[in-house]
Amino acid sequence: MLLVFRGLTCRYAALDGFAANVFCYSRLSQWPVLPRRVATVRVEIMNLKQLEYFVRVAELGSFSKAAMVLNIAQPALSRQVRLLETDLHVTLLIRNGRGAVLTEVGRRLFEHSVGILQLVARVTEDIEAARNEPSGRIALGLPPSMSRRLTPSLVDTFRRVLPKARLTIVEGLSSHLIEWIATGRLDLGLVHNPEPNPAIEVTPVLDEVLGLVSRAMPGSVKPVPFRSLPEYSLILPERTHSIRRLLETQAALAGLKLNIALEISSVPSILDLVDAGYGHAVLMQTALAASSRPEAFMLSPFTDPALTSTLCLAVSAHKPVTPLIRQLSRLLRELVAHNNSL
Repeated sequence: MLLVFRGLTCRYAALDGFAANVFCYSRLSQWPVLPRRVATVRVEIMNLKQLEYFVRVAELGSFSKAAMVLNIAQPALSRQVRLLETDLHVTLLIRNGRGAVLTEVGRRLFEHSVGILQLVARVTEDIEAARNEPSGRIALGLPPSMSRRLTPSLVDTFRRVLPKARLTIVEGLSSHLIEWIATGRLDLGLVHNPEPNPAIEVTPVLDEVLGLVSRAMPGSVKPVPFRSLPEYSLILPERTHSIRRLLETQAALAGLKLNIALEISSVPSILDLVDAGYGHAVLMQTALAASSRPEAFMLSPFTDPALTSTLCLAVSAHKPVTPLIRQLSRLLRELVAHNNSL
């Protein structure tokens, strides 16, 4: 299938129903040799900017939110998406009072568009890298506790060191970040305790001590034997949370049944409930440091065994590591080490 953009032509090689690759050329270039089974179809001219607008609306589920992120007027954004639908003779988004929802055709175009935009970004990055000027857009995922601690200094350092690049930061649970890296929505991320995944390559960055979090009390903090954990009413995140998985695995190995009083997805809400006396949490020191009142809590490390949570840098195993990804990875490692030393 030929996708013709203004100034750029891309060819999809569809093998056995899967989009295998995209080849981009100027109109004067020669086409590569493609498999015989590839069907070539002419599609109306699509503007890369229109694809970017469409992808942002689809990701955010709202024209108004996408307009703010893209820094353009909402009517102009709506007009460009309408033009794209007109060119393709399909409805891509269903507009309703709550936002915009992808149609089945829109979902298929979204999946292709993400790959196309990433490919074009990599072309730009490679060209700029040849001049030692990493540029382009890079999407980073951070867990909530790390996001609150790192984002201000990261944005400041990124703008100073990589002035020609654009940084997008997405906050989410480690399990969600890993999925988004694997599917190409994110370029890299910091994740806690990732499980083995052939689509992801991970590098350990920091080991953090896990402990029982309680309201601050007078006196020194004493370690808590892990075998005594069932004596405490716990406020824990949902089962998909990396710390919850780690805790339940260790409890099962020790033959312990945890006393889970409440399940709350938000770490700030968990700390609010601990502060209000509803129970105890199991977290790292960085989670307390990211809270609005870290002095209100105390963390008692576990013993017999001690528990640690490993923070890892994760990238896709199937995408090339660009100079921009390498630069941002270096910045993240430095910032994590600096914050941990404070």
